[in-house]
Amino acid sequence: MVGGEAVNEARRAAQRALDEDLAGYGDLAGRALEGDGRARIIAREAGVLSGTAAVREAARLVDERLAVTFLLRDGDRFGPADTLGGISGPLAGLLALERTALNFLGRLSGIATMTAAFVAETSGTRARIAATRKTTPGLRTLEKQAVVHGGGLPHRFGLFDAAMIKDNHIRAAGSVCAAVAAVRERIGHVHAIEVEADTLAQVQEALDCSVGVILLDNMGLQHVREAVLLAGGRATIEVSGGVRLEHVRPLAEAGVDVISAGALTTRAPWIDIALDME
Repeated sequence: MVGGEAVNEARRAAQRALDEDLAGYGDLAGRALEGDGRARIIAREAGVLSGTAAVREAARLVDERLAVTFLLRDGDRFGPADTLGGISGPLAGLLALERTALNFLGRLSGIATMTAAFVAETSGTRARIAATRKTTPGLRTLEKQAVVHGGGLPHRFGLFDAAMIKDNHIRAAGSVCAAVAAVRERIGHVHAIEVEADTLAQVQEALDCSVGVILLDNMGLQHVREAVLLAGGRATIEVSGGVRLEHVRPLAEAGVDVISAGALTTRAPWIDIALDME
């Protein structure tokens, strides 16, 4: 998602966040202050920046007179004590914006930072790091964009992007090929099919019915190596399930094409970012 659609999604997320914080009477403390002010956005620890679009949209919604300037772009690295940007304008609006802006930056920069650490572990291999659909409800687009800012792949945005045949689909259909045949009969020719395989036998069955992408679900490292050899380049091999940072390098060296990790969005720590008045 790029361009206007991305901005619209950021605006919708910002509106939801502001509704939580300013519902009813608004900012009871900040609205008592008059005049203009300026504050710096400062990092308290190192990280990779993400969330600037949401901050800009939140500022517009709070008060169109607020000016937000970032010195870095999404995807740029920063260190502790670095100034990331500034916000200036009416004090009441600036203070009303503060927590929402920092929440977006802390959360999304945390995801980008963790993704960058995962990506670094794939250096020298063909493996790519990807997100999953394990995202905060209502924030999927922003969180997947944060993965991209960290150097990863967004994977599917939803069930509508591509058909992933998982264990329950296979059980319901009776076999891998039966599930693949049923899905192929009902989807458009431009949509991809991916099969989740729990065993090497399922990998072979997926290959036999010409599936282009096979996801190895919670397989041990030795079975991953065997699956890569079994595929022999006939399918894109993705691995997922309980992937942590320490697992990435061995999996990448096993020859897989994609490593998808829910941890990028479910276990990413927030980056400590502050707003200091000048």
